[in-house]
Amino acid sequence: MSQSLSSTATKLRGIWPLQALNFFMADMQAGIGPFLGIFLLAHGWQSGMIGSVMTIGGVAGMLMTAPAGALIDATRRKRMYVVIAALFTTLASGLILLSQNFWLVSISQVATAIAGSAIGPGVVGITLGMVRQAGFNRQNGYNQAYNHAGNVAGAALSGYLGMRFGMPAVFILAALFGVLAIISVLLIPGDAIDDDVARGLPEKKQQDGQTTTNGFEVLLKNRPLLILAAALASFHLGNGAMLPLYGMAAATNHAGNATEFVAMTIIIAQLAMIAMSLLAIRMAEKSGFWLVMLISFIALPVRGFIAAHLSSQIGLYPVQILDGIGAGLQSVAVPGLVAHLLNGSGRVNVGQGAVMTVQGIGASLSPAIGGWMAQQIGYSSTFLILGSFAFVSILLWLWFGRVLKSACDTTMPIVAPA
Repeated sequence: MSQSLSSTATKLRGIWPLQALNFFMADMQAGIGPFLGIFLLAHGWQSGMIGSVMTIGGVAGMLMTAPAGALIDATRRKRMYVVIAALFTTLASGLILLSQNFWLVSISQVATAIAGSAIGPGVVGITLGMVRQAGFNRQNGYNQAYNHAGNVAGAALSGYLGMRFGMPAVFILAALFGVLAIISVLLIPGDAIDDDVARGLPEKKQQDGQTTTNGFEVLLKNRPLLILAAALASFHLGNGAMLPLYGMAAATNHAGNATEFVAMTIIIAQLAMIAMSLLAIRMAEKSGFWLVMLISFIALPVRGFIAAHLSSQIGLYPVQILDGIGAGLQSVAVPGLVAHLLNGSGRVNVGQGAVMTVQGIGASLSPAIGGWMAQQIGYSSTFLILGSFAFVSILLWLWFGRVLKSACDTTMPIVAPA
């Protein structure tokens, strides 16, 4: 009994650094994120080339996400992989300060994306290994709330420092958050993480050679997971370019200080995401994830319509609140749903990686498609087209509603075959 109490105390000591990790990794994970567009615009780049370089990074991250998930499943050094990814992300972002040469910026985005591909599955694995399946949805919701709060703090500080000291200060801030994220993950006790539970194996079940499982094999064998991935790919094909293009549209239209405008887009969206993360926990505990995901998909077409007509301070609030609704709900629902569908399989993180890879196909293509469309037909028409991609997601979710409602019901356990 004393051993059980000691184990519980160790896990509780790991919760606050886990939440601190989620707070600080927010600004680190995306590097300079949406600020990259206005930084490159200021150095003479056009929207098409900016979108292309973002897509290069996105494709690299997409290709590495499934292998990263498999690696997280296999390793018993999950904390160290997050540390390594944080170091590479921080260093890669700093490369852009040295030169704005196309290939150097591309290399930076590739390195950032590859490192970032390990962070998401790594944190999911650590969380699952600490709180078990029964506590995962709630803790993941809190993780996401802290992550969005970190984005708010990072964006507010980036906006202020960018206006006062210029864009180099934004890079320095991202590096500082990276260092604090590394310290946070190292403060999580290693023995607080059950590595078998972290990959979705039932407690006390031994590994049986499942580490070689291909992520796409897991995806193809699980119909609800495959539908989820396809719906997410279509959603992110429209959503991925929306925020950077909205910032560039504001810069082109001279809607105040561009750095301040982009910072406000992030702050408004992330504040909405905090509320949505907490709401998603309640909705999932009550009725599962089906309605949560449907609402998140519906938010994008409405957002695209408003963005097409209001690229100004007035439109900023509804456009970014809708971004917060979509992304905030998905930040809780997607990891929770994947963990639920693959519970007992020992393949949770490789499944997370496979879903993120298919989702990443849409997200990585979006900046290039959106950037070139904006250059050819203007920002307003581009926002309408990007928003319309989510109609495919909505149709998929409704067409397979009977299968998905049952699969998304977290009140009923799913035990995947080992």
